[in-house]
Amino acid sequence: MAILAALYAFGLTLPVPALGRGYVIRFELPSAGEPVDLPRVYGPPDKSRPLVVIDAGHGGHDPGASGQGFREKDLVLGLATALRDELVKEGGIRVALTRDDDRFLVLGERFAIARELGADLFLSIHADSAGTEDQVEGASIYTLSNEASSEAAARFAARENAADAVNGIELSGQSDAVNSILVELSQRRTQADSAEFSRLIAREGTGILRFHPQTRRSAGLAVLRAPDVPSVLYEAGFISNRDEASQLASPEGRQKFADVLARAIRIYFARQSRQD
Repeated sequence: MAILAALYAFGLTLPVPALGRGYVIRFELPSAGEPVDLPRVYGPPDKSRPLVVIDAGHGGHDPGASGQGFREKDLVLGLATALRDELVKEGGIRVALTRDDDRFLVLGERFAIARELGADLFLSIHADSAGTEDQVEGASIYTLSNEASSEAAARFAARENAADAVNGIELSGQSDAVNSILVELSQRRTQADSAEFSRLIAREGTGILRFHPQTRRSAGLAVLRAPDVPSVLYEAGFISNRDEASQLASPEGRQKFADVLARAIRIYFARQSRQD
């Protein structure tokens, strides 16, 4: 210690070996609220047409659930792509995917893409796992819980800058308390629309898709916390169930999923149009 103190007094330091430094990899994660590259929007160029953003969960270094030879990130990308293609084929609705390849996106970036594009609906697709219980099966539909909605509204209002707006309401010049109330009011409408879309998926899929006994649920899922975009997370089934995973990964299973979800999306937008 005396030697180190003497060196420090004269402005000198001991050289530190560089061994191992070359093996440290540093990289910047994308900002949760600022998507760098917005995805392509498919469908009619008319921006008055409704836009749905489809989010294939996980990706890149995050494979999601794995089992029975399947990886969640691959399975859900296939479902998302099939749904996009079905909507584009039928026409009239604009569609974007948060990812169309094996890339990683942070959770906040996913719904930020939907907000940046001005989406009218956000659908995040995932697959569940029951570990070694390979007989568990069935899809579930999640919307944001009331408790998580209030917490998210307060955080969103505090985080956004003065130039931001929610559902056309400028937040600039307002106190944090007022902003929080404005965002929460917006989110109540958003939650009601999300619940309506959730009901339509369950209704249109009955007798066609396999649903879990607890089909419709609510939870504090971060990917659903956009305050002004109706959002649903669809757990397509259990990847730990070989029969179900094989069905979801097959062309027939993907098309069945795409047919049901496309029909639910079209009915949802038709109802929204009548209300407007």
